[in-house]
Amino acid sequence: MLFFKNLQFILILSIMMIINTFSTNAQVRVVKNALSKNPSLKFNGIKGNVKLSNAILKDLKNCGWFDLTNNSNADYTLTGAANAGNLKITLNKQSPFLSFNMSFLPNNTSKVAHKSVDYILNKLFNVQNLCSSKIAFCASIAKKCKEIFVADYDGSNVKQLTHNSTLSVEPDWAPGFKRLLYTLYNRSSTDIIEYDLPSKRSRRLIHFPGLNTGGTVSPDGHYFAAILSKDGSVDLYVKSIETKLLKRLTKNRASESSPCWSPSGAKICFVSDIAGRPRLYVINASGKGMIKLKTFGTEAVSPDWSMDNKIVYSSKMGSSYTLAVYDMDTGESEIIVNAAGDWESPSWAPDSRHIIATRNYQGKQNLYIIDAWTKEAKGILGGKYKFSMPTW
Repeated sequence: MLFFKNLQFILILSIMMIINTFSTNAQVRVVKNALSKNPSLKFNGIKGNVKLSNAILKDLKNCGWFDLTNNSNADYTLTGAANAGNLKITLNKQSPFLSFNMSFLPNNTSKVAHKSVDYILNKLFNVQNLCSSKIAFCASIAKKCKEIFVADYDGSNVKQLTHNSTLSVEPDWAPGFKRLLYTLYNRSSTDIIEYDLPSKRSRRLIHFPGLNTGGTVSPDGHYFAAILSKDGSVDLYVKSIETKLLKRLTKNRASESSPCWSPSGAKICFVSDIAGRPRLYVINASGKGMIKLKTFGTEAVSPDWSMDNKIVYSSKMGSSYTLAVYDMDTGESEIIVNAAGDWESPSWAPDSRHIIATRNYQGKQNLYIIDAWTKEAKGILGGKYKFSMPTW
């Protein structure tokens, strides 16, 4: 049995059920981050360019790092002016706190807005390129047909990448965010494909008889982890992108799935049913030192590793899946979603605070962004298609 991210259970999840079905190996820890309350911000607009002013306001709302207000006693006040292709922004905190200039063209207001708010987030919170980031995901556009799409971080500007007329699933960004790896289903096997966004060209990275799936690139960009069945069992491998080097990391009768790399690239987290049910394990990229993580629920699947050393995953609580975060530094987990439905395929944002995931509820599969600090969730993509397997 394989434990891919497309989990198909629908049952209302209650808080009481969560309390009664916690794993005995983990304890709930309510974490208060050093900045658990957003600063308030009053936005006075960008004089001289309404379109740019609205775009910046949109990013200030969607980035999730400010509470916008009209109160003159706000923690910060942002003012700006645009004239002859030049933008000047000033962020005040009682006295001028941050000021910068940026040139722009009339047809790239969204890009300039992203860069402007990203600059502010970087200076205030050390968050890099959140508004300029992209998400990739699958959409079921026909029976037995899923294609890969990309969108801006807030769900806007949706574009279709693949046109394979089959199952194109499990997208994963490579470092630099110019390439995607994904799994392509053929009649009798699966391939791991690399898609280059600038050139729109694809190449097959690996193809053995049977299963080739779960491709995810290491932080240095030289290797990728994958799940292969070439040797008679479903195991975890690491493959060089430039050479033919292929190393098998697990060798057992269990089925592995869903690998993800640690920020340093030294370790890989993955799912295995070696203990009977799917759980999270961490192994050195060299293939040694495999350990089991103490996670919530009867199952733990679909891990993703943040830059600040936390692993988000889908936890089966009763008959439904919720989202939890495992802190690699403390060994403790925390539930971050209490809403109904099955929450699947979580993926961290660049700020290591926000998470994108699929919510499967009442026959709909929509994409949601969850704030891991406040536990608030908001939908960003929904409609006639069923969306799944997002990666930020």
